[in-house]
Amino acid sequence: MTQMDQELLTVIQRALAEDIGDGDVTTSCTVPPTRIYTGEMVAKAAGIVAGLAVAQRVFELVAEAQGVKDQVQFSPTIADGAAVKRGDVFVTVHGPGRVLLTAERTALNFLQRMSGIATLTACYVTAVQGTRAKILDTRKTAPGLRTLDKQAVALGGGTNHRHGLYDMVLIKENHIAAAGGIRAAVEQVRAQDARHRPIEVEVQTLLELEEVLPLQVAQVMLDNMNLAQMREAVQLVNGRVPLEASGNVSLETVAEIAATGVDYISVGKLTHSVEAFDISFLLA
Repeated sequence: MTQMDQELLTVIQRALAEDIGDGDVTTSCTVPPTRIYTGEMVAKAAGIVAGLAVAQRVFELVAEAQGVKDQVQFSPTIADGAAVKRGDVFVTVHGPGRVLLTAERTALNFLQRMSGIATLTACYVTAVQGTRAKILDTRKTAPGLRTLDKQAVALGGGTNHRHGLYDMVLIKENHIAAAGGIRAAVEQVRAQDARHRPIEVEVQTLLELEEVLPLQVAQVMLDNMNLAQMREAVQLVNGRVPLEASGNVSLETVAEIAATGVDYISVGKLTHSVEAFDISFLLA
């Protein structure tokens, strides 16, 4: 089992324990153990479906816990990251009714959140088509769900930024103040980081950008700059380092930001305030 598989297993097990506790009392009292059903997942809106593998794992774990591991068939009609229309049936699940009803809400919780993220991401990606800009996610994710949130962004056509504090250096305003300046912060990282991870530096002014350029960092974040400042930054850099626009990005503003010529646009809204994608699960 890979580290990612183990992480996924842990997340799902925690979610199931939270929901089931010592047993699904309603289902155990109303559904005979031998009753077999087929359930259909139906899109209630148009969008991008993400999280099918996670939902499948939920049903498998519940079936295994109930001793009917081989009696559940999870059959998607589309691949993760595919588009659906309102009314589309995109998964059928066949098996014991007790499994289907006990697993339903946890599976949908994962699927609806991930599909909501993927759908919103796809809207941003569409908005910047024809420019060089790529849409990045951030660390503004639901606690404990970062891996799934970032998978959903990728399925929606976005690009994952750093996963956490450990896989990339991002020197921001507070780090710069603590280190005594931009150059000092970069030099301290290079002197102490034995793994030589990529360094990105946040700047708030064009003067700070000029200070960063000779340091040959991997990327520069333009923090809350206006459109004119971003255009000037692009001209100043002239392709020497990738530029990331950050701060107050929305679907209404992202196309204008992309038109300035920046390489990346980070969007916290992809994951920190996403609207769940509406999905129903009906038994037949």
